[in-house]
Amino acid sequence: MMSDGAEYSRAGEFDYVVVGGGSAGCVVAGRLAENRGATVALLEAGPRDWSPCVHVPAGVVATVPTRHCNWAFKTEPQEAFGGRRGYQPRGRVLGGSSAINAMIYTRGVPQDYDGWEVPGWSWREVLPYFKRAENNERGADDWHGVGGPLNVADLRSPNPVARRFVEAAQACGYPRNDDFNGAMQEGIGFYQVTQKDGRRCSAARAYLHGQDNLAVVTDAQATRVLFEGRRAVGVEFQRDGRRAVVRARREVVVSAGAFQSPQLLMLSGIGPGAALHSLGISVRHDSPQVGRNLQDHLDYVALYASRSLDLIGISLGGALKVAGEAVRYLATRRGMLTTNYAEAGGFLKTDPALALPDIQMHFVIGLVDDHARKWRFGHGMSLHVCQLRPASRGEVTLASADPLARPRIDPRFLSAPGDLAALVKGVRIARRIMAGDALAPVREAELQAPRDDSDAALAEAIRARADTIYHPAGTCRMGIDAASVVDAELCVRGVAGLRVADASIMPRLIAGNTNAPCVMIGEKAASLIRSTL
Repeated sequence: MMSDGAEYSRAGEFDYVVVGGGSAGCVVAGRLAENRGATVALLEAGPRDWSPCVHVPAGVVATVPTRHCNWAFKTEPQEAFGGRRGYQPRGRVLGGSSAINAMIYTRGVPQDYDGWEVPGWSWREVLPYFKRAENNERGADDWHGVGGPLNVADLRSPNPVARRFVEAAQACGYPRNDDFNGAMQEGIGFYQVTQKDGRRCSAARAYLHGQDNLAVVTDAQATRVLFEGRRAVGVEFQRDGRRAVVRARREVVVSAGAFQSPQLLMLSGIGPGAALHSLGISVRHDSPQVGRNLQDHLDYVALYASRSLDLIGISLGGALKVAGEAVRYLATRRGMLTTNYAEAGGFLKTDPALALPDIQMHFVIGLVDDHARKWRFGHGMSLHVCQLRPASRGEVTLASADPLARPRIDPRFLSAPGDLAALVKGVRIARRIMAGDALAPVREAELQAPRDDSDAALAEAIRARADTIYHPAGTCRMGIDAASVVDAELCVRGVAGLRVADASIMPRLIAGNTNAPCVMIGEKAASLIRSTL
């Protein structure tokens, strides 16, 4: 049943059991295993991260639009989209979404964490965990760390068209920013990425190193947390069609993500009591907020055709170039295959009077139509714009008591009117940048363009085509109030021996990509657990 280090624990009993081998779960498991006197089991529903599509950065194009290493969830029909369902890629592989994401390293801003108003989670208190995790190839300073497991680097072979985008934004009056995680977030520039030597540095690659006191069990989908009385004592899971159990002497840590952490809690009897009872699930603790407070960044993509072979595309010339780039990558770990696609971008204000940026942009060196699920012949470029501080709130609920059934995901995008107004302003800024002279040599027609530049036309286009940019959070909310799902120590209220550590604990979604914050949450969770010894 067990793999990697199972010899020392034939009975399937460990000190700690971590559910979910993603951005936070790998961190928790790896850090807890540094205590050589402790035994740890890590359960991951997906396979090992052996796929080259995981390790070669450009391989993300084969995972996000498909079921390869991907749960590929869909949302409930969205009223604001005229009944259209959204698409929600999430990593189903060791490393979780850190194994299929665009590798962008951003943290948000200090005000995000101070705004949580949870003791121990202010910016001053979480910054040391960001720095502890990080090995920034630029070196250490007040904002960055070196020597940590997660390698953070500049792109090895930046695309020349991405440079043109940065120039076009600067010509529109937006400041250049070479470090979105430094003293100021606002501005346009190149993103740093979680790569090392031209390969993806997922949380699994960073934190899991074959420790003999750590059992990594893949293809193991957790079905419920087991209790004795009110104390969590293990996890039931399915592997190869068979039921299995792994027991925890000390704690169970759920790190299954913003969709599946609340799902597992509810399957285990922790959640809205009436809803669980209606599905025939025995209620262990009535916790109405489990699955509520779902937040996500809604994203609109502006598409532009091009003939430049510097851009990713489908053509004979492009195929020949990719073949040459594959040889280059194998020989040097440089070139086009090291791209994270979303090479440049930034954080801007839709109104100069705002205290902080309210939109984020990702400039992609290829055409990304419907999460790259719709292929277009030819070459092109895309500019994503998302609203950073959505007021809309959704929920995750159970579709049935079947633990293998997918959860119901309802983000309720644009249910708060101000979200659409901010995104309309952001799309107008994006189109203005893309019309800049610096991009003229490579820019052709805008594809699927709004009928005009009016607010009504832009809103219509957003409703027709916008979707997630993959940052769901908030469904196991942390807080000091009794209604919160977990407390400041990440302990699940109403039971003992059970914590949650992933993006689901965020009271409010941070203003940026969520991978680095999830790694921080994993670091802090491991520290909190070790402090109880």
